[in-house]
Amino acid sequence: MELSIYNPSNVKEIEQLFIQTFSDSEGQSEGETIGHLVRDFMNSTDSNNLYCFVAKENEQIIASIFFTRMIFESGISAFILAPVAVHTDHQGKGIGQKLINFGLNTLKENGVELAVTYGDPNFYSKVGFTVMTEKVVPAPLKLEYPEGWLAQSLVGGEIEPITGKSHCVEALNKPELW
Repeated sequence: MELSIYNPSNVKEIEQLFIQTFSDSEGQSEGETIGHLVRDFMNSTDSNNLYCFVAKENEQIIASIFFTRMIFESGISAFILAPVAVHTDHQGKGIGQKLINFGLNTLKENGVELAVTYGDPNFYSKVGFTVMTEKVVPAPLKLEYPEGWLAQSLVGGEIEPITGKSHCVEALNKPELW
């Protein structure tokens, strides 16, 4: 398996991976919603505010993840991990965890201080995320499931409370995604 930053020539393949994976697990409507989000990320998010990583096997993309910039008034360098897709035929093999760790290490190497995500605490705790309250890490929009708000420091130590508001990239700035 090969882990890497995505190649822009693979945009359509990555979008299809997310549509298919989320359609399989959450239904066609959710697949289309996440596919649209991924398309927006790749077409309209400044490259300084976006990381996309892929896992390939036999030249096929079998998993992909996105990190997009999260802006805090305090100036801390942070990115949001979302969404994550591992092709249905390849789930349960640790591919998602390997890809997330690869992405987190790349962020660390590029001076990012904090990674956050919004999802299943049982899954994301396997890659170092812990449940956070919005008093510690303010979310950019109202969370439907606050128990799914997670973060990890990429510089070591505990996460100190961050004051002020936070903002996400435009493609993620939609209440229905939160």
